[in-house]
Amino acid sequence: MGDLKIKKEDIIRALSTVQEPDLKKDLVTLNMIKDIELGIGEVRFTVVLTTPACPLKERIRKECEEAIHTHVDADLKVNINMTADVTSNRMGGTLLPEVKNIIAIASGKGGVGKSTVTANLAIALKQAGAKVGIIDADISGPSIPVMFGAEDMQPMVGEVGGKNMIQPIMQYGIKMISMGFLTPQDSPVPWRGPMATQALRQFFADTFWGELDYLLIDLPPGTSDIHLSLVQLVPVTGAVIVTTPQKVALADATKGLMFFRQAQINVPVLGVIENMAYFTPAELPDNKYFIFGKDGGKELAQKYETELLGEIPLVQSIREAGDDGRPAAMNDGIIAEAFKNAAEALARQVAIRNATQDKTTRVEVKV
Repeated sequence: MGDLKIKKEDIIRALSTVQEPDLKKDLVTLNMIKDIELGIGEVRFTVVLTTPACPLKERIRKECEEAIHTHVDADLKVNINMTADVTSNRMGGTLLPEVKNIIAIASGKGGVGKSTVTANLAIALKQAGAKVGIIDADISGPSIPVMFGAEDMQPMVGEVGGKNMIQPIMQYGIKMISMGFLTPQDSPVPWRGPMATQALRQFFADTFWGELDYLLIDLPPGTSDIHLSLVQLVPVTGAVIVTTPQKVALADATKGLMFFRQAQINVPVLGVIENMAYFTPAELPDNKYFIFGKDGGKELAQKYETELLGEIPLVQSIREAGDDGRPAAMNDGIIAEAFKNAAEALARQVAIRNATQDKTTRVEVKV
C-alpha cells in the first residue's frame, strides 16, 4: 500500500487544497487542521470549525476526504474529528473578557417577536454545542423570564475574585439575566434613561458570565438610550434585525438597521430575521398563508446588502411554547427547523465578520 512512505507533510499539502467555503482561504492557512496521526492504512486528524453551528460541516468533511484520496492515496482510510472553537474579534475593555461574541437583537417596533426570536436562537445555538447567554435589556417590558419559565426565580449573589457578583439564572443550559428577575412581576418600574443605563451596566459589570461563545442582547423596540449605552459599554460583534413582512414593520426595521450603520456607531449588521413570515395551520403543515405580506424581510436584506438569516413561520405552537416557558426550538417540527437554520446562518455570519472585518471595539460617541 505504501502507507509507510506517507508523511504528515503529504496530508498537510493535500488539505491545503481544501477551502473554507465562507472565508475563502484553505484550512491549513486558517489553522483549522490539528492532531494529524498516521497509522497503518489510515490517517486521523481534527478539523477545528469556527462554530459548532456550522451548516457546512459535512461539505468540509467530504472535501477533506476527497483531497486526501486524490493527492495522497486513494485507499487511505480517513478519520476526521470535527470540533469547534468559536472565533472572536473583540478588543479592549475589562467587561466580559471571556465572552467571545456579543450580538444585539433589535427591532424598529414592538410586537414583532424579538424576544421570541432571541430565546429560540439561544436554544438553537446551545443545541449545536455553543455556550450561550442572554441579557434581557428591555428594562421596562422584560419577556425572557416568562419565555424560559423562570419568572419566579431570583439570581443569587456570590463572591468572585473578592467582588460580589450577580450569578445569572441558568435555564435549559442558557445563562440569563433580566430586570424581570429583580423586580416584582406586578410592579412596573418607572425608568428614566440614566437609571436604565445603570441597570444595563450592572448586567455587564456586576454579573458573572464566565465563558460564553455568544451573548445575545434582547433590546427594547426602537432606538433609545439603551441602544446607545450598549455600544458604548461593550464591543458589540454585530446586530440582528427582527421584522415582520408588514410595510409598517419594515419601515421601522429600516430605522433600526440604519442606527447600527451610522458612521459614529458602525456596528456590523449580521442580517435580518423575518418573523411571522407566513401562517401554517397545525392540521395543514404544508400550507403557507402570507397574511402579513410576502418577502418583506428578503427585500429589506437585499436593499441594504445584508443577509436574510431566516424566515420564521407563524404557528400556534410558538406562542404556546413561549407562554408555557419552554421555547419552541426545544421541540420537533417546523419551528425548531427554522430556528436551527437561522442559528446556523447567524453563526456563519459571525465567523465571516470576525475573519474579514475590523476588530470589534467599544463605540466612542460624541453627543
